[in-house]
Amino acid sequence: MNKREIGTKKETLARKLLLLHGYEILEMNYRSKSGEVDVVAREGDYLVFIEVKYRSTTEFGEPQQAVDVRKQQKIRKVARDYCYLKRLPAETPIRFDVVAILGEKYKIIQDAFC
Repeated sequence: MNKREIGTKKETLARKLLLLHGYEILEMNYRSKSGEVDVVAREGDYLVFIEVKYRSTTEFGEPQQAVDVRKQQKIRKVARDYCYLKRLPAETPIRFDVVAILGEKYKIIQDAFC
């Protein structure tokens, strides 16, 4: 299995996990001129932009550590594009979460960054 196939498999797993945790999936692999975000969802009152990160081991760090400042900036830009294109009110509450998958374990990190 190549990297893209593994990524797709883990994003599918993340989608199932998010649904089990009460998220309503709005978009998968949403792309704008600014970049891409793995999942756009609703959870309670929040519009949530979610990055999925997978690592088989911690040899290169925890999965969530891969969502560095540069990646966070890109996700924020995609979120702005999404809100603008969907004509959402400026006061729409937004949150950035990360689904970190390490081997067979996972965690959903809410408010992973601002």
